[in-house]
Amino acid sequence: MHSALTLRQTILENLQSRTWRAGHRLPTERDLSEQYGLSRSTVRRVLAELKGKGLITQTVGSGTYVTEEVGVALAQIASSASPLATSPAELMSARLVLEPAIIGMVVGNATAADFERMDECCAKGEAAATIEDFELWDGKLHEAIADAAHNTFIATVFQRMNEVRAQSEWGMLKRRTATPERRQAYQLEHRALVAALRDRDGARAAQLCLDHLTHVRRNLLGY
Repeated sequence: MHSALTLRQTILENLQSRTWRAGHRLPTERDLSEQYGLSRSTVRRVLAELKGKGLITQTVGSGTYVTEEVGVALAQIASSASPLATSPAELMSARLVLEPAIIGMVVGNATAADFERMDECCAKGEAAATIEDFELWDGKLHEAIADAAHNTFIATVFQRMNEVRAQSEWGMLKRRTATPERRQAYQLEHRALVAALRDRDGARAAQLCLDHLTHVRRNLLGY
């Protein structure tokens, strides 16, 4: 299972590695849709975003091509993608505002494939042998939930939040406060949240999301 974010990152990696050079013709929307298990409209949104950044160009009846100015466009993206300088406390404050707020969109837009991806993240988190692996799949679950809103801007915001979670300060704090009991509680909370989303119960899902994040903040920061 893949997401719009996965498609975007794969295309960027092909451009950055020069696997796809200026003038290269990209696979069709239909091919990308089938390969990544995404709707045509989602593929179209990703391509529109990359076109807006000057990476690709589209010609009706011909296809999608890498632009001649792809090098300049990639350099501009790299210069604006520096790591966010934010603290775990700031991140948790943002998560408490943003994650419950998108639940309605997730309930309205999530597909069967989205729920399968959430289940996969839960299962791999539960099977993780280390706190680092659990934290990885914890982050991927919350990102999968955000992707299920099927809004490219929201997906990008949550990608940036996961970048902050990958920074050393967050990792050290998570390891210092981790216990088997807390991990078990998080796993149960994750499963309950996914179940509420699958039931399309927006009110219950929003409350479970808020309760979970409040629990995480209390364990990490003590309040």
